[in-house]
Amino acid sequence: MTSIEIVEAVRKALEDSPPRGFEESVDLAINLRNVDLTQPQNRIDEEILLPHGRGRPVKVVVFGKGDVAQKAKDAGADYVFDEAEIEALAGDPTRARNLANEVDFFISETVYMPLIGKTLGRVLGPRGKMPLPLTPDKDVTQLVERAHVAIRVRSKDRPTFHVPVGRRNMDPEMLAENVESVITRVEQQLDRGTQNIRSIYVKTTMGPAVKVM
Repeated sequence: MTSIEIVEAVRKALEDSPPRGFEESVDLAINLRNVDLTQPQNRIDEEILLPHGRGRPVKVVVFGKGDVAQKAKDAGADYVFDEAEIEALAGDPTRARNLANEVDFFISETVYMPLIGKTLGRVLGPRGKMPLPLTPDKDVTQLVERAHVAIRVRSKDRPTFHVPVGRRNMDPEMLAENVESVITRVEQQLDRGTQNIRSIYVKTTMGPAVKVM
């Protein structure tokens, strides 16, 4: 697959979709084959950096205190919660659900992970948004900055899954580079690479799908 072919597919997807009354996202539909997804080790579960970001603000929550909390705020985290605020969220299911729907990425000091799993796991887990553990060898500043240009790709147990790669108002070449990054990373996670991919389509939220490969 060449970048020129990807650019052409992206351009066609944009051209074939009439303007809407809202800013559409651009997504990939990836269809796998000959992969036993009943086995968890065969599933795709990856954080992928998009060279040009999502084309919209990405919201990040950090669970931490002290120096970690301050660094997270300085790095642009949208919310920083300590233990008391975690407990408060656990006691307010509606607020917890709204936060889980609003926020793209969660990061947490490891000391809070058991508490989060116990109190917020039922809200964050099904959405694929359990926090990334902030282990001693990781820098919260870098994690927050990465989160602003990253996506989480999860196939679960289904052979078809969807991946956001940007917004309709982005330059087609930038979208194509995002697409190429996702395809490359997914291929690397499959035992047989491209042979485990049945097809890939690109489309806007409401537009028709255009085959990429």
